[in-house]
Amino acid sequence: FRFKLEIAGKSLPLLTNLDKGKFAVLVFENFEKYLHMNKWNRELLDKYCREYNVGIIGFMKAQEETYVGAQLKGFPLYVHTNMAVRDYHLNGDSTVLRLTRAGEVFYGNIPGSDWTVFQPNHSTYEALASARSQTYHSSLANKGIDPLLTTVVHDHGNYDGISRVLFGNGFQLWIHRLLFLDAISFLSHGKLSLPLQRFILIDIDDIFVGEKSTRMKPADVMALLNAQARIKRTVPGFRFNLGFSGKFYHKGTSEENTGDDMLIEHADEFWWFCHMWSHSQPHLFENITALEMEMKLNREFAKKHGIPLDSGYSVAPHHSGVYPVHEPLYEAWKRVWNVRVTSTEEYPHLRPARLRRGFIHRNIMVLPRQTCGLYTHTIFLDKYPGGPEKLELSIKGGELFHLFVYNPVNIFMTHLSNYGNDRLALYTFESVIKFVQCWTNLQLVTLPPLQLADKYFQTYPEESDPVWMNPCNDKRHRAIWSAAKSCEQLPKFLVIGPQKTGTTALYTFLSMHPAIVSNYPSPETFEEVQFFNGRNYYKGLDWYMNFFPVPKNSTDKYLFEKSATYFDGDLVPMRAHALLPAAKIITILISPIKRAYSWYQHMRGHKDPTALNYSFQEIVTTGDRGHKALRELRNRCLMPGMYAQHLDRWLSYYSPQQVRINYST
Repeated sequence: FRFKLEIAGKSLPLLTNLDKGKFAVLVFENFEKYLHMNKWNRELLDKYCREYNVGIIGFMKAQEETYVGAQLKGFPLYVHTNMAVRDYHLNGDSTVLRLTRAGEVFYGNIPGSDWTVFQPNHSTYEALASARSQTYHSSLANKGIDPLLTTVVHDHGNYDGISRVLFGNGFQLWIHRLLFLDAISFLSHGKLSLPLQRFILIDIDDIFVGEKSTRMKPADVMALLNAQARIKRTVPGFRFNLGFSGKFYHKGTSEENTGDDMLIEHADEFWWFCHMWSHSQPHLFENITALEMEMKLNREFAKKHGIPLDSGYSVAPHHSGVYPVHEPLYEAWKRVWNVRVTSTEEYPHLRPARLRRGFIHRNIMVLPRQTCGLYTHTIFLDKYPGGPEKLELSIKGGELFHLFVYNPVNIFMTHLSNYGNDRLALYTFESVIKFVQCWTNLQLVTLPPLQLADKYFQTYPEESDPVWMNPCNDKRHRAIWSAAKSCEQLPKFLVIGPQKTGTTALYTFLSMHPAIVSNYPSPETFEEVQFFNGRNYYKGLDWYMNFFPVPKNSTDKYLFEKSATYFDGDLVPMRAHALLPAAKIITILISPIKRAYSWYQHMRGHKDPTALNYSFQEIVTTGDRGHKALRELRNRCLMPGMYAQHLDRWLSYYSPQQVRINYST
């Protein structure tokens, strides 16, 4: 969801735009800030909520002082603070619930001793969630004392015309995260709602790979098939997706080799993908022929053993070469396997997992991949890092559970060894699926990788464009980037324009300095690479770096690039900062009138028909109903001269100390 974060102050943010409200829901991290807002702002805010039918979500913060039966200022609602509660209940009759499924009780002590509970004195209030005090004893029920205390209350708006949902605590309890999403959906009247459908794909990497005595045996394969059948009852069409490395077939114990045979015997019951013949990392291959041979060997193995070849999906071991991009990998994938989909946990970074995204490069769709707490050596429950309790917490309201809640599409990475030994993967996924179905109304579905990728980019079309970042700024990226590449090959400063202000002259003068080296010329755009704006960006980082020499040492030369089209490019500052966050930015500004006229003369010099047939005044005064060619030339004359607008965009990414403005009247 798009949101705006405001620190409580003397003034409110702008609430409307023309005759439309800008916010569908207002959230107060500390509801006391709302209660004690100055009279003028409070009246404005309440008026906005009533006129635009906007709801409020509030969280009660912990209080140093304990209150018993204290009235919330201006409301017929009373609170008790600093409570410790247990046995969490949900109101199944509440109209707020959408994602959250009522009917179960979360038994046991709830984290924290700073809970606020609500005691309403008006029919506008309805309990959304409730719990017992930790000091409550069942004997009190026999005396007619209601054991349930309201911990989340829904204000229907019957008292003052504003709907609210108030939480007696933050997100210490995982159920509140679900209720928060439901409150946003309900109070925004569905405008801010995630779909209830969740797509899942469970990859099993390293099929046939693994040390002896850690691989799958026949009983493990049978357990895998049985678990798949059970999951399929609740996730229609579900299949495990097996990534194989054929070189290691029959390299286990006798019993494990029989397990290999059993997997192949049931090959048609799974989905399959290439995981490289020898489980090698593609970024270590500079020779595309050798890389193709690795893939061809795996393909021949698949043909020989009846493994399906048509998934269009592949995953590189350790996600090597996917991001940062190793161009030979993408080319070899296309030639040998006709790969159209892959996945990685490394884009844009491994952590935080919630920010992983997808992108498309060379017509291969790259999907975000999720971890589930199970890795190659996570094979025994009693040796689980942090203890078995940590895995249970992840499943029951923790990190793994929330991936299902927050992400409409999840591709999970697991490994062969997680399905042998203690079969932790089967336990983990069957348990989390049951927990999701117990506490949510989510509908779990699956699709083959290619269809899943299409679904993902239909849902998130804005993620199609990649963002190239500096591999040396992330140690995990550096570890899976070719050793033949160097970040010293990237420019230390950019001359960004705008056009017709003298940037070509500056480029020439700078290139004369023995310690300063420019980019190599482009066969299409001469001295300008024009990477960060336009189609060249989609050619990738390797293409860009090929325009620069590799310095002999880090202090030998200062590399720079000049592209005058960068100055007014909408996406250029973001893209440049992602790759070159420490770079210096140089711009030359002259009178915008002189710059516009110079561009007009430039186009006349290039025999542009519009510039030849119309005067400068006719072009710059053309209205929005004018001929398309006139409007386009007008925009190229005038738009780059809106200096403040463009500089503001650059300064939102680069600090003022990094930007050098040369101005001439």
